[in-house]
Amino acid sequence: MTITVTKGGLFDSGAELLVIPVFAQGEFESKQLKSFDEALQKRAMKAAKALDFSGKLGQSLLLPVPAGSNADDVLLVGVGEKKREQIVSGLREAAGIMVTTAKRRGLRTIAIDLTQKDFKEDAAEALATAALLADYTFETYKKGNPDKKLGTIDILAADARMVAAMRKRVQHAQTVLDGVTIARDLVNTPAQEMTPAHLSEAARKIAEASNGTVSIKILNREECAELKMGAYLAVAQGAHHEPKFIHLTYTSPRPTKKSLAVVGKGVTFDSGGLSLKPADAMMSMKCDMAGAAAVIGFFATLARLKPRVNIHGVIAATENMVSGTSIRPGDIVHASNGKSIEILNTDAEGRLTLADAMTYILKEKPDAMIDLATLTGACVVALGEEITGLMTNDKVLGRQVLEAAARAGEKMWELPLEARYRDQINSDIADLRNIPTSRYGGSLTAGLFLQEFVEGKPWVHLDIAGPAFAERPMSSYLGKGGTGHGVRTLVDFVEHY
Repeated sequence: MTITVTKGGLFDSGAELLVIPVFAQGEFESKQLKSFDEALQKRAMKAAKALDFSGKLGQSLLLPVPAGSNADDVLLVGVGEKKREQIVSGLREAAGIMVTTAKRRGLRTIAIDLTQKDFKEDAAEALATAALLADYTFETYKKGNPDKKLGTIDILAADARMVAAMRKRVQHAQTVLDGVTIARDLVNTPAQEMTPAHLSEAARKIAEASNGTVSIKILNREECAELKMGAYLAVAQGAHHEPKFIHLTYTSPRPTKKSLAVVGKGVTFDSGGLSLKPADAMMSMKCDMAGAAAVIGFFATLARLKPRVNIHGVIAATENMVSGTSIRPGDIVHASNGKSIEILNTDAEGRLTLADAMTYILKEKPDAMIDLATLTGACVVALGEEITGLMTNDKVLGRQVLEAAARAGEKMWELPLEARYRDQINSDIADLRNIPTSRYGGSLTAGLFLQEFVEGKPWVHLDIAGPAFAERPMSSYLGKGGTGHGVRTLVDFVEHY
């Protein structure tokens, strides 16, 4: 799909679907339809009254085109109240409705009027972001006619200055969404193909396409054993496919002393191991590498965006499978920082892989670290399917990530690292146990477990178990399957870091 920004009239655009965003301002007012002729204004007002359309968020109204127009339809779409902090989120929802309406009616070109003074350049970026998210399809394995993608969306701006500003923001959105799309494709690919080796090759391709700004190192099982990654390799020992430990490095082309580490959980399929999951719970477990996918998608944007910070990306990729060599409940393993861990549930495996990945990257002395992991069902119970749980040992860093998420349009909420719960992961015979003694607060104790491997480094843990994979549509612009959640937040964070 191509997104353009031009100056011109809506009815002169030549698009098949003409879209006007409408604010909810009490009674629907005809002055919001300044591009309509008098006859169409009257029809629009009559239809709006009959169908109770007032511009509320999520509302839409399809109208016939005026005489002489080459368009097929006119769409009024509600963006909610005219409040600065709500305009951007309202346009995201409007963009999803706009795209799905066009596809449903078999239309491939859209023009949308953003000439109102309330729409600034960030409105264009939000619109482009949501439109690209809504237009995404994953049909690699479908036979027959693929879902037709949109051809073009033309954003109409008020003047030449706004055209230039909006074009810059739309180009930025397209770069970021290229990374999001990579992450979504990785998550949606079945685990029979998305093995640790496949994941590492995807990362290698990102490095090779970066014009030298991204380098990659991939460690095999033997090399990880030399580094004493006993926690990670304990998870991998039951799988047929070999583990791959991936280390991506982005070097800023501009001088900088700032550095960041991002760590993604990369369990390419999680059966639960010997603590076997129920069959229904395994159906979406190809998504257990969504944190890793977000890291790879994020790195795909860096060569073009060129943030002024050096960045390390680490993924301990493996499957968690059942075999005669699988780790057993009651076994004790040693992480690479020397801490012993009693394995009491083999389905609490993600924290084991992350423990060695986080310890490994600390050797690079990053200024801060962020991990992304589909870590606990408890987080989904606490916050639902659409919100990430954030935990941090550094309030400033945590606030910066939350602000980045809000700007990017990804929902996150801070959860506490409650010190009193730390005793729940004490083991009688080892330094730690991999599950708590209490059945409650599982996302918090998982965060406390990971905190044992950050050595006081400023750190944010993102439990993305809910929003990383949509088992139902999450909004007008995010349908089922992998969402690429986290990529947009990471990009925004490093651009403000």
